[in-house]
Amino acid sequence: MIAEETSIEGCYIITPRIFKDERGYFIETFNNQTFFEKTGIATQFVQDNQSKSSAGVLRGLHFQQGGHAQGKLVRVIQGSVLDICVDLRPNSKTLGQYVSLVLSGDNFKQLYIPRGFAHGFVVLEDETIFSFKCDNFYNKNSEGGIIYNDPDIAIDWRIPEEKLILSDKDKHLPTLKEYLAK
Repeated sequence: MIAEETSIEGCYIITPRIFKDERGYFIETFNNQTFFEKTGIATQFVQDNQSKSSAGVLRGLHFQQGGHAQGKLVRVIQGSVLDICVDLRPNSKTLGQYVSLVLSGDNFKQLYIPRGFAHGFVVLEDETIFSFKCDNFYNKNSEGGIIYNDPDIAIDWRIPEEKLILSDKDKHLPTLKEYLAK
């Protein structure tokens, strides 16, 4: 596998080795030992999640706070998304900056998002299946979020805003400034 650190410290693009032949392909989607060797990050994933969405669905920007913060390894099994993670670490030199990456069932790329980040994605194709591993269990009382269209973060979601499909909850999240002021 190839692990490439992004412009934000601790956030990695992971490209696994793919073995293809006339029958199809084989891919090792995660190997803890190799992940540590390539990134220096010791992690133990404890929960896997999967969602299926239609084109235009935007999920995020979500995070878990405090002792329930989660590091995530995200990928797309089928279809494609524009994946976004925003640095929320208070003492980080990249606070409020984001990483943007297209993940697809064709490019096999994965994104490792450390604890202390908000995460979201917009679905680019119908019938997209998104999968992620978490290094901590979900805790409803610790969930938080940042509004997807925060003008200070200025994420280019690559889809016109009027075509986005959001949950009611995701339409009413605070801005980064509002979150940090708490």
